[in-house]
Amino acid sequence: MSSSSSTSSPGTTAATPQLNLGEHREISSIPRAATTGPSACPSNAEQETGADTATGNWVYPSEKQFYEAMKRKGHDGASAADMKTVVPIHNAVNERAWAEILRWEKPFTGEGCGCAEGPKLQSFMGESKRMTPKARLNTLLGYTAPFDRHDWIVDRCGTRVDYVIDFYAGRNNDKAGMGKLNFYLDVRPKLNTWEGVKMRALRFVGMN
Repeated sequence: MSSSSSTSSPGTTAATPQLNLGEHREISSIPRAATTGPSACPSNAEQETGADTATGNWVYPSEKQFYEAMKRKGHDGASAADMKTVVPIHNAVNERAWAEILRWEKPFTGEGCGCAEGPKLQSFMGESKRMTPKARLNTLLGYTAPFDRHDWIVDRCGTRVDYVIDFYAGRNNDKAGMGKLNFYLDVRPKLNTWEGVKMRALRFVGMN
């Protein structure tokens, strides 16, 4: 769940990072929907995703996989040395996004709602070059634009719910100068289905 040419020093190749990047992969807390066919794959055809055989949860890419993915997508400014910082931030942001989705989903899951096992993430897609209408309006009003956008498809016991996530860089309140990064996520159901409209309306009147 992540998102050219490169110079090579003597004794290295473009395909071999100058640093030894970790290959350990963290298991997320996000359940992966057990679907088959094209819908079982992330919409952006990521090569670094998968499901943990024991838990069925999504698995995050390793430092090496994340770096190779960034280079493959043309992010020439990607530095192998940054992966030890970038990958944990990437994972933490995704965990926060899922926590926000669970807040939206809580009134619609559980034994009384006929969905005891809860929602699962079916697929995701990065859409950094397509600004949402809300983000575009806020930008016109003078607010900072999001640095990224994701579209996530959630399977709620057979009901598909599309979510959009705008990623914003938060203010750095780290007075100690430790360089701690803050993020603000605007997570909400899309208005492309009746389900999304219903959920947004219920949240608006304080019933969700």
